[in-house]
Amino acid sequence: MASDERLAARVGEMLGPRHRVFAAATVVPTGGTVATQGAGLDADFEIASVSKGITGLLYAEALAREEIGPDSTLGALLPLGEVPAARVTLASISAHRSGLPGLPKSAQPLRRTVALWRYGSNPYGESLEQLLAQARGVEVGEPRARYSNFEFELLGHAIASAAGTTFAELVRTRLADPLGLGCCYVPATIDELRADALTGRSRRGAPRQPWTGEALGPAGGIRACIRDMATVAAALLAGSAPGIAALDPVAPFGRSARIGAGWITTEVNGREITWHNGGSGGFRSWLGLDRAAGTGVVILSATSISVDRHGFALLADHTTTTSGGNDGNSR
Repeated sequence: MASDERLAARVGEMLGPRHRVFAAATVVPTGGTVATQGAGLDADFEIASVSKGITGLLYAEALAREEIGPDSTLGALLPLGEVPAARVTLASISAHRSGLPGLPKSAQPLRRTVALWRYGSNPYGESLEQLLAQARGVEVGEPRARYSNFEFELLGHAIASAAGTTFAELVRTRLADPLGLGCCYVPATIDELRADALTGRSRRGAPRQPWTGEALGPAGGIRACIRDMATVAAALLAGSAPGIAALDPVAPFGRSARIGAGWITTEVNGREITWHNGGSGGFRSWLGLDRAAGTGVVILSATSISVDRHGFALLADHTTTTSGGNDGNSR
């Protein structure tokens, strides 16, 4: 995809001066463009919870390969023992309806949040074994729509186990290699970061530790450059991405949205937008698709200020432009 200075200027104007380092991509039926400010096209960002969208694709792909079934449970794939979490189904997790908490009490989420605010520390970093220990002691509530990092961590490692590999390898062999992604990876430690890995910053500009960790990967630990995310968006629109069924909504999510395997679908001005966002200590991300129009947008920022509304606005602009302004449902 070509680098577009006009796109960089447009996104820079939308985001404002506090987003000093960012990247963006637009995808339309005739092709696409990418742009960056303050970094090269191969610089990798934390895509944060957009990782859940990737995990959703890998879950749907595992279903298609019959490595798992609709009723597969965590306990059938992970060494949890006879505990409540072992009976939770992967299907319920994929739509954030498992009854598992957002984070377990044993992870001391408040203490970690304070450390992040004060020192920029990584609030994650558990190994897989530490994650499993947390799962063995967790209570499972009533199944209802509730967004959870913890459950998606478990989901990703469960489907990797079903495939006989690790989650990092699953991302490489089923997403990165087939789509030709050169800088999409799942670092377990700081030592595994690429030379082009960016340092994220708070809204006030303070540096933040990278969010690495073996356990975190499926819920928020994937890193990628804008070229790769543009390729992923294009493959999703073309229907050639692995696990494409993950985009199709299967359950209500909140007051006005629906959810597939991790992917949220919301009606915006008469158009259905399929999307996921992300936020870590020093990064924000957004990937959105208008599947009917064949258009998509990605925004990645190395500053922890939301980019969601700008993503929706940029997607609406490109959808309207692509349709020639003739679609009365477009913004």
